[in-house]
Amino acid sequence: MHSVHTVAEVRAAEEAVLSRTADDDLMLRASSGLARTCAQMLSLHRDGVYGARVVLLCGTGNNGGDALHAGAALAARGAQVLVVPTGSRLHESGSRALLRAGGHMIEIAEAATAVADADLVIDGIVGIGGSGALRGPAAALAEAAMMSDALVVAVDLPSGVDADTGAADDGAVWADVTVTFGLTKPGLLLAPGSMHAGLLELVDIGLGDDAAVPSITCLDAPDVSAIVPRPGPLDHKYTVGVTGIAAGSQQYPGAGVLAVAGALHTKAGLVRYVGGAASNVVSAWPSAIVSTGRIDDAGRVHAWGVGPGIGVDGSARTFLADALASALPVVVDADGLTLLAREPELLQGRSAPTVVTPHAGEFARLAPDLDLAADPIAATRSLAARLQCTVLAKGATTVVADVDGQVRLNLTGTPWLAAGGTGDVLTGMVASLLAAGVPALDAASGAAFLHGLAGRLASDGGPTNAADVAGAIPKAIRAVSGP
Repeated sequence: MHSVHTVAEVRAAEEAVLSRTADDDLMLRASSGLARTCAQMLSLHRDGVYGARVVLLCGTGNNGGDALHAGAALAARGAQVLVVPTGSRLHESGSRALLRAGGHMIEIAEAATAVADADLVIDGIVGIGGSGALRGPAAALAEAAMMSDALVVAVDLPSGVDADTGAADDGAVWADVTVTFGLTKPGLLLAPGSMHAGLLELVDIGLGDDAAVPSITCLDAPDVSAIVPRPGPLDHKYTVGVTGIAAGSQQYPGAGVLAVAGALHTKAGLVRYVGGAASNVVSAWPSAIVSTGRIDDAGRVHAWGVGPGIGVDGSARTFLADALASALPVVVDADGLTLLAREPELLQGRSAPTVVTPHAGEFARLAPDLDLAADPIAATRSLAARLQCTVLAKGATTVVADVDGQVRLNLTGTPWLAAGGTGDVLTGMVASLLAAGVPALDAASGAAFLHGLAGRLASDGGPTNAADVAGAIPKAIRAVSGP
């Protein structure tokens, strides 16, 4: 599991290390890793470091110092290094090191030409303490770097990107590679900051022992493999989890078919379906047991997935209310979320695990006062606390938060998942894991990981559809489980 740390947590860890080390020790560790990455980039994309034209865009803070020390290391290997100060001063020890190594300072007026001619630009304008849009010369230099053919390497994070939220104005630096130090910051994983960051490389500078226990994490393949239960030799269809699906209608039968597909392909010994698309579901999935009555008449299940395509009329409300009134785990999506936004009191008194899976529009209906786009982690945490359930906020980076404030970011998706019905598949996946006894946070984040991976496998870089995504789920599970 990969840890992610806020700016406050990074600062606290840095201060702890600095209290027992020399003044520039952390900076020298960081700049050494930065210089190594820059050298690798120059070796990959040109003939090497010797003779390469490198331009450093350096602000007044420690990011500028990191860039200057890295520039000194590159100059010592024969690079032609020019420095453009973007503020009123430069980091003193970094400046001395660069000048001793043969680097040169140039004025802002010369910067545009230098950047246009560069092989590599190092962005050290603003660090993790920066906020808001770049202004003045810094904004002009960021634009010049974007317009040039140079490789752009960002120091710790691209200037103009908020380290905690990923917010980025149009003028933020677009990096080919971001070399971040010590601990991963949320803004490098949350869109649009993640798009500005390019490839992400983490350099260990010795903060790990002093870092706080993270409340934000990202699952990796072994974590997800551990989440998905495997049947034993004595298991049968009832012991491995019976999933209930209340989805689809005569108007939207496909939603029921796709939600059942997501459940069957993930971890369902048996699926019981109830709703208006019963004939479509059993035609597509003969192993599903279907009915058209109420949830209470469906038979024994271990968890419910409710909402996709059920509509928002009285019968749809009954499906949702009956599921939430049960003592079973429930995942709510789509039309179920619209109904829940009208009557959030339907969640009151529930003690069983509950997961809601809104996209941005559904999130806004559930909580119009929370700005998911501006601060995805804070907004998702707030909604989880408000509803007293686990929230899976779908987006370019899916954010999952539980009632205790634990957050998991999912990075496995692909833009090709922006297709009708893929969310219905995810509902079935979450419900299936809940039915297998997986805790809500694990079920939501594990399903999100597998759903994103299945989307990648199904698309293979091109268009895909929800049915193909569902069909790729077993391949995704095998991929995380290994041979």
